[in-house]
Amino acid sequence: MKIKYLLFFTLFSCIALSQASVFYPDNDTVTDYSKDTTTVFSADMVSADIDNNYILDMLDSLVAAKFFTNYEFTDDTSILNVYNFPSDSIPVYNDSILIERIADLNQQSIFELVFNKQVRTYINVYSVKRRELTSKVLGLSEVYFPLFEEYLDKYNMPLELKYLAVVESALNPTANSRAGAKGLWQFMYRTGRVYGLKSNSLVDDRFDPYKATDAACRHLQDLYDIYGNWSLALAAYNSGAGNVNKAIRRAGGVKSYWAVWPYLPRETRGYVPAFIAVMYIMNYAAEHNIYPIQPDIFYAEIDTVIVNDVLSFDQISEMLNVPIDELKFLNPAYKTGIIPTTADNKYILRLQHQYIASFIDNEKALYAYKTKKGIEKEKLLAEIKKAKERNIHIVRNGENLGLIAQKYRCSVRNLRSWNNLRGNTIYPGQKLVVYGPGYSGKKVASTSKSSSSAAKPTDISGRNKNYHTVKNGENLGLIAQKYKCNVSDLKEWNNLKGNTIQPNQKLLVYAPTKEKTTQEIAYNNNLPGKYVYHTVKKGDTLWDIAKLYEGVSVDQIRKLNNIKNSKKLKPGQKLKVSEKG
Repeated sequence: MKIKYLLFFTLFSCIALSQASVFYPDNDTVTDYSKDTTTVFSADMVSADIDNNYILDMLDSLVAAKFFTNYEFTDDTSILNVYNFPSDSIPVYNDSILIERIADLNQQSIFELVFNKQVRTYINVYSVKRRELTSKVLGLSEVYFPLFEEYLDKYNMPLELKYLAVVESALNPTANSRAGAKGLWQFMYRTGRVYGLKSNSLVDDRFDPYKATDAACRHLQDLYDIYGNWSLALAAYNSGAGNVNKAIRRAGGVKSYWAVWPYLPRETRGYVPAFIAVMYIMNYAAEHNIYPIQPDIFYAEIDTVIVNDVLSFDQISEMLNVPIDELKFLNPAYKTGIIPTTADNKYILRLQHQYIASFIDNEKALYAYKTKKGIEKEKLLAEIKKAKERNIHIVRNGENLGLIAQKYRCSVRNLRSWNNLRGNTIYPGQKLVVYGPGYSGKKVASTSKSSSSAAKPTDISGRNKNYHTVKNGENLGLIAQKYKCNVSDLKEWNNLKGNTIQPNQKLLVYAPTKEKTTQEIAYNNNLPGKYVYHTVKKGDTLWDIAKLYEGVSVDQIRKLNNIKNSKKLKPGQKLKVSEKG
């Protein structure tokens, strides 16, 4: 009934939107704009480019979302409504007011916050066209923003990055895009794997708010290390570093988001403007008569327990009286409601505080409990075994059944049989069911010598993360040889769909640890004088330079050279990096 009521309410709100009174705040800072028709927002201002993009899809995914205590504004609206707006009013502001507000936010942020036509269009999306769903986002921020801030603080990253998840998923933990990106941070399968997010038939870490947030922080930091510019890092998060690198080349090598903006993919051109609009609306919601719809669960009320044996949501729900919907909301990574704990692999369960003591007191009985559906341990273990054998492969550009068979150490005939394929034709983005070596569910032909020699992913533990600038004539094979890894490693680390790379493109690499410093360091140590110097090369950043020298930090280089703007490094410039010991 609640879902039906929510759908009705949302539909009614959208119909009533055009009839709602447009309210112009009467105070000293906002004048009557009714005569200035160019500043009045309306749904017509939202272009067709926005109507069909994924940002609206993510907002619309909240229409049927649960865990809101009511479907109207919160009871304390009278406190939040400091401007005394009528309940049905939609305040509008001219450009000068929006410019002033965004300028205030810009002074407090390291991001380059600007106001332009694109930003204004997205402000209209959140403040007019989807204002009811923006209220839900404001409520969900009470659940997820404290989590995001903890991880951003852990990695010493800008706290404003929390707003990126609103653009990505509208804070819907089970968001699933048309392209296959999943979760709060919308990780694609391969990118998720690079950052340790595992996926099988039972568990998808991309839906885990904690694991995905940690991975998103690391991914964003890697992208910032490449570009030294947060706006470009955001663009690369959305479209991949390859597309951003192409845009930079087409813009003449200028590393500025608005300079490369015309050359970015269509979807990415709206990404940073949407981010700015989200930051604006989350800070000025009350000025637009928008208030949070509070969810039933808050971040401070959530706790975790270790699950020591296989368990299902049905067992927890029936024995501890925890609503199934609540279990799914707090634990979205468990795709089928099964927590596949084994002796070698433990999982955690998130519950409200009120259920933690009951779980601990009844833990042993819980594992043995047989549900009304007949779910018991033996059946759960069978599901776990099946999930370990079965996997999903998403076909990439340039792949064929032979290459995929080699990767999974099976035969082409196996792949055709498992996926009911009549021929060998496959297409990028297609999902194929694959099984590990020795799977007995269907007859498996013996693997060939070439399949047994398939390259295994390189173990990066103990290696140094670095960036390689592609030189003329280099290909992935030569670069892989240099860093003692596989071509497939380079493609995974950099989210490359094919083997094409361009000169001056920066690639993330994990280099084997060197016992000795570079020749340049040894040379500089032999120079007369008090300091060790580094000669700046084209594309060098302070972070790149600091990584070359043991015990040297970016701050240390800044202080030694009195650097206030690291963007002004020039090739050939000599920098002090440390005092000689």
